[in-house]
Amino acid sequence: MAKSQWSFSTAVELSAALAARKVSAVELAQDAIGRIERHDNKINAVCVRDFERGLAAARAADAALARGENKPLLGIPMTVKESYNIAGLPTTWGIPAQKDFRPTEDALSITRVKDAGGVILGKTNVPLGLGDWQSYNEIYGTTNNPHDLGRTPGGSSGGSSAALAAGYGALSLGSDIGGSLRVPAFHCGVYAHKPTFALAPSRGHTPPPLPPLPFDRDLSVIGPMARSAADLSLLLDVIAGPDPLEAGKAYKLALPPPRHTEFRNFRVLLIDTDPVMPTDKVVRGSLDTLAANLGKAGVKLERHSPLLPDFGASTRLYMRMLMSFLSESFAPEVYAGAQAAASALPPGDLSLGAERLRGMALSHRDWVMADGGRSRLRAQWRELFKTFDAVICPIMPTPAYPHDHSADQETRRIDIDGKAHVYPDQLAWPGIATLPGLPSTAIPTGFSPAGLPVGVQIVGPWLEDRTPLMLAELIEREFGGFVPPPMFDD
Repeated sequence: MAKSQWSFSTAVELSAALAARKVSAVELAQDAIGRIERHDNKINAVCVRDFERGLAAARAADAALARGENKPLLGIPMTVKESYNIAGLPTTWGIPAQKDFRPTEDALSITRVKDAGGVILGKTNVPLGLGDWQSYNEIYGTTNNPHDLGRTPGGSSGGSSAALAAGYGALSLGSDIGGSLRVPAFHCGVYAHKPTFALAPSRGHTPPPLPPLPFDRDLSVIGPMARSAADLSLLLDVIAGPDPLEAGKAYKLALPPPRHTEFRNFRVLLIDTDPVMPTDKVVRGSLDTLAANLGKAGVKLERHSPLLPDFGASTRLYMRMLMSFLSESFAPEVYAGAQAAASALPPGDLSLGAERLRGMALSHRDWVMADGGRSRLRAQWRELFKTFDAVICPIMPTPAYPHDHSADQETRRIDIDGKAHVYPDQLAWPGIATLPGLPSTAIPTGFSPAGLPVGVQIVGPWLEDRTPLMLAELIEREFGGFVPPPMFDD
């Protein structure tokens, strides 16, 4: 069964085709299912298949279309990250002890997707506890990058990015605390959007076996993934908006319009590297090319600004606050070991690894002080966005690297132009938007000489998600976007 003309179409294109009766929702679902059955033995992106219910949803969508109904996602085939609760399907987060956990109700975002007519075909693979930029675990195995099966697709939404790149539906849902939306999009050549913090409520995106109650997951967000920028907005509008169980806490959907709709009005600050986390020549070259293109298109572009918050200071603060949050789930003996190791650190050790260790043992008093630092950081970003409309910067320092499943991530190394760097230090670039809670849109910008995808993130002002999303659309329209992986373009 060869690919159909719709296999790599965008959700916007599929919606138009469905409305015009050029294709049925069942045909679209069958095409995506056929691609999963044909290719996923090599990629292993879809770890939980739900084809029967997906086809039933597609038949219901066709009936609704015949009645003249119009919903944002009506008949669109898609996947979701394994970490979202879907009633009756396993939600394990890759944790072996939770392999049999099955929630009895859908996550709020899943309910909204279904109410909007989305056709969910399955759940996509994740790393253990969503804690890696590779997507492997003992329950479901390893997900491979569709552009090079020996390399990571990214994580922790790596199954979703691989599924999109391989044509397994037009949309997916992921999540992000350390780049888990943006990194896999970068490594697989697709699009993702990390929303403003708390814009999309995460109830039901819950570690098993915890009940799906609303609670504040500091730094963490859920968000859309797609093969085009416009599709990100389509899915974001479906999942965003207050949780009815948290009246007044989440932000309302009435986001302001984009600041501009034409290149010539945008003011952009572009950053290509930093000593805290250098980027390799491929990533720098891609950013240089984009800078040249934007300049020719009329964008007012700067490469340096004193308004940019100190990257080293904000990265160290991010490491502490991130690990303070994540260490809550540590086993008592692991936490005790982290406390002992942190107390033995020399005060002058400001390495990112030392800051992560300090964060694991952060007292409440120290966390409150750190949170004050975050408030000051947000004020700096507000000031920057009076002069600039967006900041374009790296997502990761290199294209996708070979699988490395060594247990201690602190001992892993990545190669940046021939020099070894500590693997978790890569958190620095995702953290630029995560710590202040800013929206950030990940877009593909081309390929390395080895054929691996590269891309950038577009960071926007607080609650102005539509501004980086619009700039992403303009870049895609003018300079191109997603390209199917050659080995699966059939």
